[in-house]
Amino acid sequence: MTVTATSVGESAPVPPQTAPSAWRGRLARLLPAAAAASSGLLLYVSFPPRTLWWLALPAFAVLGLVLRGRSWKAGFGLGYLFGLGFLLPLLVWTGVEVGPGPWLALVVIEAVFVALVGAGVAAVSKLPVWPVWAAALWIAGEAARARVPFHGFPWGKVAFGQADGVFLPLAALGGTPVLGFAVVLCGFGLYEVVRTSVSARRTGTVRRAAAVVGVLSVVVPVVAAVAARALVSDKAEDGTVTVAVIQGNVPRLGLDFNSQRRAVLDHHARETERLAAEVAAGTAEQPDIVLWPENSSDIDPFVNDDARAVIDGAAKAIDAPISVGGVVARDGRLLNEQILWDPVKGPVDTYDKRQIQPFGEYLPLRSLVGAVNENWTSMVRQDFSRGGEPGVFRMDGAGVGLVTCYEAAFDWAVRDTVTAGAQLISVPSNNATFGRSEMTYQQLAMSRVRAVEHSRAVTVPVTSGVSAIIAPDGRITQRTGMFVADSLVQEVPLRSSQTPATRLGVLPETALVLVAAGGLGWAVASGVRGRRAGDV
Repeated sequence: MTVTATSVGESAPVPPQTAPSAWRGRLARLLPAAAAASSGLLLYVSFPPRTLWWLALPAFAVLGLVLRGRSWKAGFGLGYLFGLGFLLPLLVWTGVEVGPGPWLALVVIEAVFVALVGAGVAAVSKLPVWPVWAAALWIAGEAARARVPFHGFPWGKVAFGQADGVFLPLAALGGTPVLGFAVVLCGFGLYEVVRTSVSARRTGTVRRAAAVVGVLSVVVPVVAAVAARALVSDKAEDGTVTVAVIQGNVPRLGLDFNSQRRAVLDHHARETERLAAEVAAGTAEQPDIVLWPENSSDIDPFVNDDARAVIDGAAKAIDAPISVGGVVARDGRLLNEQILWDPVKGPVDTYDKRQIQPFGEYLPLRSLVGAVNENWTSMVRQDFSRGGEPGVFRMDGAGVGLVTCYEAAFDWAVRDTVTAGAQLISVPSNNATFGRSEMTYQQLAMSRVRAVEHSRAVTVPVTSGVSAIIAPDGRITQRTGMFVADSLVQEVPLRSSQTPATRLGVLPETALVLVAAGGLGWAVASGVRGRRAGDV
């Protein structure tokens, strides 16, 4: 009998060990994708209600690490993952009452803009001073998101996560585009500093040009933000006015608050009358003006005598003009309207919301949406019409600019109230539909940025909270809780001077878009020259 080696206890021949290297290859391919999605999640965590604004910097540093030197196709895919990591949790409130379908559809569409930015950043990352081109591309992507589709959806601008941050004063210099550009530039610059430092340790050689670009990309935004503090002031320029912000609360959460319209109106009238009783008792200061939220009277007071009587009674009790949020049908049009209600004369002025919310206040592609989901068409039976003029109410001598809820996300909708004469800004809102989600805190942060951007006190009357009064320097001086009836009374400064951001308007954003286009053009031209040289 022949005895083999294996028969006396020796091991059988071991096949080549290919599995570990295969796993390493898969891991190497997965790591950039995981890092892109995780950095997007990190950017989300930097947003309110958390005060972790500084996390935006490492978020963009990691994004720079993931994208630098890659092809535009890889940049598109990794940018899309970054967009999903950021927008999926940020916008989850959009599905609170209507289910996950609309939320996921919105995120899938909006993340495409981030993917296009990712492709662009990958392309320009090979250029000198690439953090500048890359940060400008991010702002160009935000500019596109704010305009298309369906008149845009600027929610999630980087600037809106910086209400508690050191960069906030830059809003007064150039608005949300300059503020956002500074944050993104600083993040990409942070990565460049780390990259050049690691390279220097490995090779013993310092790439001075790259190191200088990285350091300046971090230092210049910080220095500019410190210098911009001189533009921020809460000094009264045109006297002061005592405002009362009324939060009446709603009977129940969710979309069905619309079916409880009379109860919502009664709640706001009751809270106003309660405040009037405190004024009469000497325990509260007499307000000069009173501000009610959006949808505080969804019963049209122009055609319903009972609603008119309730509002009129509240105005007489508090003895001050009230800005009332109503839903009004006029000349065959449905309008989301703010009504200036004088305690003696009744309704004397109106402002019609101009930036109405797609799929909430009107249905784009109604026939297609109805074929997919009949419930949606039944919820939005008639489209709201758009107003055409900025709203500035003269209330007890003060110019009060009206920016209704969703409009606060749009640069132009806030700015033109100031250029039209607003000495303070009111952002009447109705967040009851979104329950206790983060939406109300995200919107409140927008109002804080707008206060600094235009150097105006901002009031935020909300049906169910969080209502607030914001100083021109962005500080919240008073706020309510959520889903409680409450009122806030405070003397606020009236201001008429215009910040550079107000005067410049869209010019900073346009300049940054042109910078982004220049960077892309340079990257494309460099790629074409490189291919031609290779062919030769």
